[in-house]
Amino acid sequence: MNADTGRPTFLLVHGAWHGAWCWDPVRAALDADGWRSDAVDLPSANPPVGRHHGACPAGVLDDANAIRDSLRRIDGPVVVIAHSYGGVPTTEAIADAANVVGAVYLAAFQLDVGESLLTFLGTPAPDDDTGHTPPYEDARRILFDDVPEAVADRAVARLRPQSVRTFTDRVTAAGWRTVPSAYIVCDRDQSLEPSRQRELATRADSVHRLPSSHSPFLSMPRQLATLLGRIATSTLPTPRQ
Repeated sequence: MNADTGRPTFLLVHGAWHGAWCWDPVRAALDADGWRSDAVDLPSANPPVGRHHGACPAGVLDDANAIRDSLRRIDGPVVVIAHSYGGVPTTEAIADAANVVGAVYLAAFQLDVGESLLTFLGTPAPDDDTGHTPPYEDARRILFDDVPEAVADRAVARLRPQSVRTFTDRVTAAGWRTVPSAYIVCDRDQSLEPSRQRELATRADSVHRLPSSHSPFLSMPRQLATLLGRIATSTLPTPRQ
């Protein structure tokens, strides 16, 4: 099916340790439904080729700038889909992006000004906030519990170290306060507890649910794509003034 040019484009923002690759199954499903999409690689987990060894790892504002760059390259209205940590730089980036008409937080950190990922979780900051942290040792279970085994194995192999700064940097602008937002709670999530997701979801304009673990873009891409299309066409309200 050809993409409907009257519809917004989806910009897909991955979470910690991942890359734009994780959205490929959802993008294929969205394309089949007539939706245009793009995906961004965040520098906190995907440093630019040739980056000087020893340079300070990217933080939330660097990731937000990468999202803004992607938004500027898209003509027409955009709905940003943010997964997990990706919600943090998305919240920053959409605050001053004129073409964003909605944001969807997928098991994501919909933080407010002054909060960081770790302050929301109540977890102490690491002593060293200049380096990278590897993925979970048990990433297969924590991130991909309901993902088909072969798909999960490939995903685990593609995970990359994540900048620690992204967990400690505080939000300076909360775009969801002016941009309509929706939250998708993943009911079987073993990474971000569903109870904490529901707490974050009180900040959104609408709340939806999937019977998935933390990564429905790999475990149920068709269901996720259908839900994203429904949110974009029927549940995102008019932008708030």
